[in-house]
Amino acid sequence: MQHAVGSPLPPPHQPGHGPATGWSPAAHHPVPPNAGAHQGSVPPPPPAPGYPAPPPRPASASAPPAPETTGHVPLPPGGPVAMPLVPPAATVPDPAGTTLAVLLIGPAGAGKTSVAKYWADHRRVPTAHISLDDVREWVRSGFADPQSGWNDNSEAQYRLARRTCGFAARNFLANGISCILDDAVFPDRPVVGLGGWKRHVGPGLLPVVLLPGLEIVLERNAERSGNRRLSDDEVARIHGRMAGWYGSGLPIIDNSQLDIPQTAQVLNDVLSRSIASPPQW
Repeated sequence: MQHAVGSPLPPPHQPGHGPATGWSPAAHHPVPPNAGAHQGSVPPPPPAPGYPAPPPRPASASAPPAPETTGHVPLPPGGPVAMPLVPPAATVPDPAGTTLAVLLIGPAGAGKTSVAKYWADHRRVPTAHISLDDVREWVRSGFADPQSGWNDNSEAQYRLARRTCGFAARNFLANGISCILDDAVFPDRPVVGLGGWKRHVGPGLLPVVLLPGLEIVLERNAERSGNRRLSDDEVARIHGRMAGWYGSGLPIIDNSQLDIPQTAQVLNDVLSRSIASPPQW
């Protein structure tokens, strides 16, 4: 597998290789013995003959300036996202006020990004929206567009983007910020499947499928521009494959007749049920 620029992907670190071992800063930047052992207490050199000694510095001159920032803010490290806590049977889960990790799945034109942004904007707890397409397009020179053909380069960049999204989600969740991610995950393709998301985010990720009718996604796709717009044939092909989610056990929202706020409300209802009874996936 290769980068889009032609160089091979770096191999994983192995024992005895890489920057973790076999490299010493001293080999490149020698440090004199005892350097820094008594910083701040080394006496100045004597004045040259014929020149007066400089006046002593006042004690306050050596004091460090008062800090002007908040300093180092420790952040909990990110870890796999655990399953949401199941509330007591008598309590209705409130997804709007719960810290969650949500994966919104659907074909091009399903409205994933618009719904995800609206949902994130209108929650009572801090929430981040992470779009896999946006992260893929961080690659500028050498971007491997899957529309030009699925190959080693496009697969490598997709996997890197998914892993980056997973790292971001885990770090946000570890620091109390919910996440909603969106991606066109296929039920019949392991490479672009749920397994990678579960591996990179954690078992607590709640997947929801957004699947309007074909005529709706064709209309929405026609309003797109640039590399986000697909051919009608490609949209129909993707939509047909997404139908495989029916019978998978994942919650599915048909938002053909729903606007964005209505879809976000239905998403909250679906997530409430998912918290009470997490889907098996």
